Amino acid sequence: MDVSTRIQAEADQLQAMWANHERWRGIERTYSAEDVVRLRGSLVPEHTLARNGAERLWELLNGDRHVSALGALSGGQAVQMIRAGLQAIYLSGWQVAADGNLAGHTYPDQSLYPANSAPALVKRINNALVRADQIDWSEGRNGTHWLAPILADAEAGFGGLLNAFELMKSMIEAGAAGVHYEDQLASEKKCGHLGGKVLVPTAQFVKTLNAARLAADVLDVPTIVVARTDALSATLITSDVDEVDREFLTGERTPEGFFRVRDGLAAATARGLAYAPYADVLWFETSTPDMGEAREFAAAVHERFPGKLMAYNCSPSFNWKKALDDEEIATFQDELGALGYRFQFITLAGFHSLNAGMFELAKGYGAEAMTAYVKLQEREFELELDGYTATRHQAEVGAGYFDKVMQAVTGGDSSTLALTGSTEEAQFTA
Repeated sequence: MDVSTRIQAEADQLQAMWANHERWRGIERTYSAEDVVRLRGSLVPEHTLARNGAERLWELLNGDRHVSALGALSGGQAVQMIRAGLQAIYLSGWQVAADGNLAGHTYPDQSLYPANSAPALVKRINNALVRADQIDWSEGRNGTHWLAPILADAEAGFGGLLNAFELMKSMIEAGAAGVHYEDQLASEKKCGHLGGKVLVPTAQFVKTLNAARLAADVLDVPTIVVARTDALSATLITSDVDEVDREFLTGERTPEGFFRVRDGLAAATARGLAYAPYADVLWFETSTPDMGEAREFAAAVHERFPGKLMAYNCSPSFNWKKALDDEEIATFQDELGALGYRFQFITLAGFHSLNAGMFELAKGYGAEAMTAYVKLQEREFELELDGYTATRHQAEVGAGYFDKVMQAVTGGDSSTLALTGSTEEAQFTA
C-alpha cells in the first residue's frame, strides 16, 4: 500500500471513530482526520500511562460520584493520596512555580518557570505511582488502583498555538491523563486569584483548545481537555476583534494598549459556552466559594450543552470559614457534584500540607527536641490502622522490591539484601 492510500484509509477509520464513539459525542474539531494522520508519521508510539489515565479519568468523571483530587507537590505526596483512597491527582502550575520547577527557583504563579517543568513533575509522580504498584504487585497485594489519572496544569500555554501543541505532547509523553489551559495572555499570565489578568479573544482561545486536541489526536491518546476561563475577575483583554467579547468592552484602553472589559459571571458564561464544543470539561475560575454563582453557570451551560462536564477549584485562596458556615462547607462539594461539577480539587493542598506540617514539627523540635519527633512517629503508628505504611520508610520506597530483583538475578543466593538485617526489620513490624 502506498503512503497516500494508507493515509486515506487511516483517516477514514479515524473519522468513523470520531463520528460513532460515545467518547467524542459533542466534540468539534477545526481540522480533519486526514490532517491528524498526516502529522502522525508512519509509526505512532504508544503512550500507555497517558492512555490508561485518560480512559480511567473519563470513566470516573462519568461515574456515580464526583472526583475529588488534591494538588500533589511530589511523588511521595501523590502515593499517600492514592493510598488514602483518592482516585485522581491534580498537578498545579502554582505549586510547580513555587517549589517544583526545573529552574530550581521559587516563583509566583506567573509562568516564570521553564515550560517543561510541569511535564517533568507529571513524569516524577507517575514514576512514584508505578513503583508503588510494582511493590504491591510483587508482594501479592491488591485492591489499590495505583496508576491514578493526573490532571495537569498547562497554564496559558507558554506562548502561541505551536507552544500549546508542543506542551500538550510533552504532557502526554509524561503520562498526563488530562490537561487544562486558561484563556489568559501567556506573557501576562497570573494566578486566577491575582490581579492584572489579561484575556485573549475568545476565538483565539478556541484555537488553543484545538491545538491541544490536535496534539492528543496526533499522539492517538484520548486526553481530557479542560478549558478554564478567568473572565469572572479579569478586566483586560488584548483585542476588541471578537464579537463574543464586544459586549463587555468599556471603551477604555490601558498604557500597554490593552482594552478594558467588564468582568463578572456573564462574561465567564459567554466564554464557557463558546469553549464547550472544543473541550471535554469546563472550568470557570472563581473568587469565592459561591454556590449561587456555580449554580447559575451550570444552568447556562447545561441549557445549551446538556450533561457537559465541569470542574471546580476549591481553592486555598478562599477564606472558607469567612465565606461559609460549617454546614455549608460540609455539603459544598456534594452540592457542586449534583450540579455537574465532576472534577473538584484543592490546587495547593501539597504546598499547604507540606509547609504547615514541617513548621509544626520544627517548632516542636526546637522546643522539645526528640519528644516532638516521637509524637510524629507515634501519630504514624496510629495512622497504620487506616492503611498508612510510610512509617517503614525503607520498604515504602522499594527496598524490598529491589531485594526481589537481587534474588531473581542471583537465583535466590544473595548475601547483600537490603532489608535483611536492617534496623527497620528489627524494630518495625508490619
